[in-house]
Amino acid sequence: MGIDWKRKLSSRKFWAALSALVCAIAVVCGAGESIITEVSAIISAAGVLIAYILGESMVDASSGKEDDGTEF
Repeated sequence: MGIDWKRKLSSRKFWAALSALVCAIAVVCGAGESIITEVSAIISAAGVLIAYILGESMVDASSGKEDDGTEF
């Protein structure tokens, strides 16, 4: 059995760990505080967006709905 990527990518713990890793690497490379803050914000925003998309797709799949792109 492989990694359940839908579950992993929708995990807040995963995104927090990824953000911490990237920020730690940025510190080691000498990035300034503002750059590190911006990178952390971008990773957090991407995590929220991906978790939302995956969560909605799981809800749609469980209810048998297909997304035809007409709902706003």
